Formats: sequence, structure tokens, C-alpha cells
Amino acid sequence: MLQSLTGNSCVRLIRSNKSAWYFSVLVLGYALYLVFGAVVFSSVELPYEDQRRQELRAAKRQFLQENQCLSERRLEDFLARALEASNYGVSVLNNASSNWNWDFTSALFFASTILTTTGYGHTAPLSGGGKAFCIIYSVIGIPFTLLFLTAVVQRIMVFSTRRPVMYVHTHWGLSKPLVAIVHAVLLATAAVSFFFLIPAAIFSALEEDWNFLESFYFCFISLSTIGLGDYVPGEAFNQKFREIYKVGITVYLLLGLIAMLVVLETFCELQQLKQLRKMFYLKKEKPQDRLGILEQDHLSFTSVAEHPTSLDEDKTKPFVDAPVLTSPGGDDPMIR
Repeated sequence: MLQSLTGNSCVRLIRSNKSAWYFSVLVLGYALYLVFGAVVFSSVELPYEDQRRQELRAAKRQFLQENQCLSERRLEDFLARALEASNYGVSVLNNASSNWNWDFTSALFFASTILTTTGYGHTAPLSGGGKAFCIIYSVIGIPFTLLFLTAVVQRIMVFSTRRPVMYVHTHWGLSKPLVAIVHAVLLATAAVSFFFLIPAAIFSALEEDWNFLESFYFCFISLSTIGLGDYVPGEAFNQKFREIYKVGITVYLLLGLIAMLVVLETFCELQQLKQLRKMFYLKKEKPQDRLGILEQDHLSFTSVAEHPTSLDEDKTKPFVDAPVLTSPGGDDPMIR
């Protein structure tokens, strides 16, 4: 008997706090996913890092042996300055001296990476004034970009998703959730083809040191606004039509980001995903429930307000109703 009561109370507790339990599972799953990513990246990349370190140390020892007039300390000082300059996009190599980081097209590309929060990190402001302007420009520009992208995506969604789904549902008589799923899959396939596969093939042809996988990797890292900066197009030695190439990449990033947002919004409007999201969200208070609470509060306030009036009325009444004495003859009831 006690076990059954305990089991029923646990079931009622879980059902009454279902959203909180789902949210706890979501937090735990996200933490496990982070740990999973860390384990995989560490196990895959750590051997390559160790190999690169050993190769670099061997090259350094060989260089010092071949150039004994140069001390190790002076070499390390020079390498430290060169690496520090490289972090700001300035290279000491002869084949990189012809590429300027702050001409108009490069600055336009840099501004687009700031506003879209991609931030490759291959170029950064050098001066204090540039850093201060970057902060002010980002504070104003990033919300402006969000507003711009939201307005553009909202208008594109009408023609790319809502009207086609409604047309097929109305004229062909198919189920609207089914039509929405098929349309979302087709739209995602088109976006992957036009903004990942085809551009990756183009980049692999234009960039001499990139293969198709590296080009596809750049497209994904860029359009997902991760922006690691390990691959940046247009930075090769003697790049042909570099200015036009940089402008084209800027346009590609903006159009690709809009396409990704349209695809994500299309999937977010699927009924199945809406139901999935509701599992982890707090339940909103329904208007009927709110109206009932207000009516209940009003009735309670009215009863409290009317209660003193009833007490005052009771005070005017006598506690005991005394009978009126009359004489048998109907005369005045006085004692003579």
C-alpha cells in the first residue's frame, strides 16, 4: 500500500513538472555533446600537433647548425616578432608582401566578417583608433545586420516556403505537414547544392592549395559563422583579379547567410519541430486561465468589500426581539 502511494506520488510529480525534467535532460545532453566533441577532437588532432611540434623543433635545430653565427635567442626573438605580426595579418614573406590587408576591397571583406559575426581572425586592426572604431562599428552594425537579415528572410519566406506549401496543399489536396516536410528537404538540398557544392568546386579551382574537401570546409565554416580563419580565399601570391574576387566573396557570404537562415526558418516552422520545442519550453499562461484568475480575484475582493456592510447592517438590528405588550381591550399598555 505504501509503495503504491509512493509510486503514484512520483508519477504525479514527474507529470506536473514535465517541462523541467525535459529541460534537465536537454542540459545534460548538451553537456555530454560538448564532452564528446572534446574527446574526438583531442584524440584526432593531438597526434598531428605532436608531429608538427617535432618537425618544427628538428627544423629549428638544423637551421641553427647550418647558421652557427646566429644564436638561438636572437632567432627566437625574430620568430616571436614575426608571429606577432602574422596574428595581425602582416607577413614577412616575400610572396605575401604584394597583398595589402587594408585596401578598399580587403576592408570591405573585413567589415562583412564583422557584421555577420564570422570573424576569420586573419586580419585585425593595428592602431588604437582602428580598434576603438571596430567596437563602435560592431555595436551599431551587428543589431543593424540582424534587423536587415530578419526583414529579408521574412519576405523571402513568403515566396519560398509559405505560398508554395499552401498552393500544393490547396490544389493537390495533400496533407500540409507532409508537404512542408518535403518542401523543407528540397529547399535544403538546393541550398547545399548552390551554396556549398558548387562554390566548393569553384574555390578548389581558383585556390591552388585547396582541394575540394578544404573548399567545402571553408564554405561550411563561413556560412555557419564559425569563421576559424585557417582558410581565407584571395590571400595567395599574385592572386589574379584579387579586388573583384574579394567583392565576389563578400556577396557570396551575405547571400549564403540569407539562404541558410531561410532554410533554418523553414525547418523551424515544421509542426513536428514545433512540438519538439514545446517539450523544453515553459508553458505559456492561457488567456482563459488568466481570465479565470482575474475573475476569482475580483470575486474575492467583492466578497471582502461587501462583508463590512453586512456587519454594519447586523449592528442596527437588536440582538433580541422584545414582544410588544398590549392590553386586552386594545388600550394603551400602561399600568394605571
